[in-house]
Amino acid sequence: MAVKVISAFVAMAVGIAILAIDRKEVILIAVALFSAAIVYEILIVTKYINSRAVVVASMFFVLSLPFVLSYDIQFINTRYVSFGFVILLFIIMLFNHQKVKFAQVALVTFVSLCVPFSLSCIGFMYEYVRTFDDVSTYHRIFALVYPLTIAWINDSAAYFAGTLFGKHKMAPIISPKKTWQGFAGGILCAALFGVLLGKGYEWVTVILTGELNFKVDVVFLAILAVPCAALGVLGDLSASILKRECAVKDFGKIMPGHGGVLDRFDGVLFVMPFVYLVFLLYFPISSL
Repeated sequence: MAVKVISAFVAMAVGIAILAIDRKEVILIAVALFSAAIVYEILIVTKYINSRAVVVASMFFVLSLPFVLSYDIQFINTRYVSFGFVILLFIIMLFNHQKVKFAQVALVTFVSLCVPFSLSCIGFMYEYVRTFDDVSTYHRIFALVYPLTIAWINDSAAYFAGTLFGKHKMAPIISPKKTWQGFAGGILCAALFGVLLGKGYEWVTVILTGELNFKVDVVFLAILAVPCAALGVLGDLSASILKRECAVKDFGKIMPGHGGVLDRFDGVLFVMPFVYLVFLLYFPISSL
């Protein structure tokens, strides 16, 4: 448990440092590195890492896609780059068909597109909020902290609630430890933290600046936390299916006590795009 806590604090410190720097380029670098780590972990557990050419093509594409997406508003260049990547994989399969099978090409294409697209919503969110952000506030940082916190709080709260009160299994074959009581506990804690995050942002702003020129819709954040929690569970169960099919306990050991990067970001992959799309329709912070 001590190793798990220390690992969590180290990861938290890294995250805080990235947000404190408050630079789009730094966020994009972090998104690219996390995306590459997740895709690489999937290739390892699925044992589809037998072709160096496929791995190199995938890593190069995954590392570059967040930057292409960030500066490609009309998605024109993204189409060309993605099409070129898919064609390249099929060319590799054509010249090395005895080693590279279609199933490998299909999986590599899927994860190499989906993972960086999902995490790139972090950069999308940052840029979108910055377009109307007041210079005296840091709404863009809050917009990033909210979905990440909700995803991780829901996961932790569901674990503890399930451990203490869990009786009815949610998906006994996929994830034997998950219970409906844990699911409910995770949703309740996520909703509570939605309120706490909104009010906390207001309180911290008053403490640091002595004034408050905006209002946070905490009711909306609490309600939004409910589907976010459900999506987090969906991401967790989806990752559990993959681990069960590949007969592995964790996706990696980069975070002692937690596993791999995907073990911590499985819920985020589902929550972040959803929150970004919702914030495009309604942003819960308004000027007074």
